[in-house]
Amino acid sequence: MSDTLPMTIIAGYLGAGKTTLINQILRNANGQRLAVLVNEFGALPIDADLIEAQDEDLIALAGGCVCCSYGDDLMLALSKMRTLDPKPDHVLLETSGVALPDKIAASVGLFGKDIQVLGVVVLADAEGLPAQLQDNYLADTITRQLGAADLVVLTKTDLATQDQLNASRFSIGRHARGATLVENSSDILHHVLSPDISQRSPAVFDAGPHHIELTSRTFTPPGPVDAHALAQSLADTDAVVRAKGHLMNEPDGALVTLQLVGKRFTLTQADPALKPGIVIIEKKNNTASTAA
Repeated sequence: MSDTLPMTIIAGYLGAGKTTLINQILRNANGQRLAVLVNEFGALPIDADLIEAQDEDLIALAGGCVCCSYGDDLMLALSKMRTLDPKPDHVLLETSGVALPDKIAASVGLFGKDIQVLGVVVLADAEGLPAQLQDNYLADTITRQLGAADLVVLTKTDLATQDQLNASRFSIGRHARGATLVENSSDILHHVLSPDISQRSPAVFDAGPHHIELTSRTFTPPGPVDAHALAQSLADTDAVVRAKGHLMNEPDGALVTLQLVGKRFTLTQADPALKPGIVIIEKKNNTASTAA
């Protein structure tokens, strides 16, 4: 098994906190050489101080870690991981927010014993999950993500009401039967990289058709805008499920970072060196119009 490359798949709906978890793991790698594979709408915002160098689709990170974008060619990226010297100790594959992790695990299984999926980690937003499961457009994907989980990480518990927490825990117990539920951040890293995360047989990884359809677009205002008003207009539009990026804010043009999930958004000060522009993810063929 010394030549086998262990992999953990990290999944979860848009805005559940996958990128935050990835950055947390990279900061606490404790000497492990980690490879992060990414396929998402928009660029993965790895913390800037972790990046040492960048060459095309491969980013060198602190501590001997790397980040690679696989786009539509997961097999090519996995082949690249196997040829790295030194070889990574562990691969973290972050899925798109609307991907089905069991389908991805089945694809990875085509490599046979060269790459072993140790388990599937699914993140769930404690504040947003109850409403998401009431949305017929989203519920099928989210329940199928939970159904593939070996470990569920309940995120944003500090933003959720007690009713939302209770509803989220109940739904996870219902849809992620047999999965371990983790809410305490101090326990997450141990579980995510554990070789005992799953007792699942690889044959179990099989998924049917995937029906959710989202589309993404990039919006770059020609100049400073009222960032709060723009964010609120996106939050008020039923079609928009996720938005992230940077905006020049009125009146002084200071750059701010927008993070929007559903009806919730934050605006924080951004590095002035970053380029303005936001990626907007919305339901496909929705008749509602967006403000941007």
